[in-house]
Amino acid sequence: MGEKVAIFSPQTFRFFRELGRNNHKAWMDVNRERYRAHVVEPLRALLDALVDDVRRLNPEFDVSGRTGANLSRINRDIRFAADKSPYRTQMYLMFSDQRAKEGDDGQLYVGVSPDTLTAGFRIYGQGRESRLARTAVPRALEHSAWLAQQARHLGKKYESYWYSTEKGAWTKHAGWPLRPEEWKRLKGWIVRRRVKPARATRPGFPGEVARIFRELFPLYEFTSAAKWKLRAQLREISTRGRDRSDLSPLRMTS
Repeated sequence: MGEKVAIFSPQTFRFFRELGRNNHKAWMDVNRERYRAHVVEPLRALLDALVDDVRRLNPEFDVSGRTGANLSRINRDIRFAADKSPYRTQMYLMFSDQRAKEGDDGQLYVGVSPDTLTAGFRIYGQGRESRLARTAVPRALEHSAWLAQQARHLGKKYESYWYSTEKGAWTKHAGWPLRPEEWKRLKGWIVRRRVKPARATRPGFPGEVARIFRELFPLYEFTSAAKWKLRAQLREISTRGRDRSDLSPLRMTS
């Protein structure tokens, strides 16, 4: 078996730092090969390294490698934006159900930016027909005790924050959305771990991402799966060595 090789390098983060200082087409045209070699290809290599892990979590996760489905776009839509910078200074590798409309499903993701890498779960949605409104919000209102248990179980290891819209502007709120009034206002929810570049450039980093995805996958199922059973979730936590007595007050319903 060959020696493991790191997927990301310091050049990945350096590219985004320099892009932040030179966010215009002329600079990007000169540095497009750097973008391909140090951003796009590493993200595709990470996708390849994670395929088996994410498919074990959900066989319907899209692993096609398509832009939009798995890779975010670096070009910004600036038609109606006050900021006319043409490029984003971060990119994402994303996994969601291939049967869902683009953007209308929870995601397991990895994000690369100038000074850090993040890995975690997120879901966004606006409008009554979004997955967030149709599935996640009603489930959260019914199973608030399960969410509180997840906050206790994951809160020490992961950062959580959520968004509402206030007078048309996105407003960020720190912490876990646990109260009914928070879920009725919620337009996005992120649970993530920050990883420093030195750690992200180690050969074993894909294994660390796979562990993060396994730990946060119950949040994806809770917010996005058409069918979700509390009994199955409790059993999964129990098999990871958790004390079921901590969960006894929760209802065993589907």
